[in-house]
Amino acid sequence: MTEVQPDPSMDPIPSAYNWIKTACGRAKYDELAQRPGPLAKLRLAWFVLIAALRDWRLP
Repeated sequence: MTEVQPDPSMDPIPSAYNWIKTACGRAKYDELAQRPGPLAKLRLAWFVLIAALRDWRLP
């Protein structure tokens, strides 16, 4: 039996996508996640919190 290796060119889906459900929210998450620095990480955490609350009722 052959073991299937994951394709390294495919990035794993961020776990935040479980909470951020809209396409525009996911695009903004990707943009903010690329920024370096502690303030950028704080803003990203704040964004995920607010986006998760707004998208909470979406399927």
